[in-house]
Amino acid sequence: MIKTFFTSDKDLFQEARNIREIVFVIEQEVAEEEEFDEFEDLSKHFLIFDGDKSIGTARWRHIADKIKLERFAILKEYRNLGWGEKILKAVLEEVLPIGKDIYLHAQLRAIPFYERQGFKKVGEMFSECNIDHYKMVIEQNENV
Repeated sequence: MIKTFFTSDKDLFQEARNIREIVFVIEQEVAEEEEFDEFEDLSKHFLIFDGDKSIGTARWRHIADKIKLERFAILKEYRNLGWGEKILKAVLEEVLPIGKDIYLHAQLRAIPFYERQGFKKVGEMFSECNIDHYKMVIEQNENV
């Protein structure tokens, strides 16, 4: 099951925060102030559940004439089991009809995952929170 919500749903947002704290702050050592930013209230959030347990999260937001997908996180014991693909597909089902170009910043190990979903790597590698990334895009004019 996948639930979508805004930060006004305090309980669901807290579950998403807990997952992001485990994955990004604890596992990847991202500073908490960088992980939880001023864009939380401007974003649409997603939680994916295995039964009653929330196991993954993501969010998206409008940035000018584009849509940015962010904060994809799946708890370690649920990775490589198809949960990431399920939540990404749910996000894409929501944002593709909007008709804007879509992009995200992919960590190096996640690039093949996003490529399988139709994203293309663009530009040079860059560091974000001391983790190497590439920008990846889905250009709507290629998919409409």
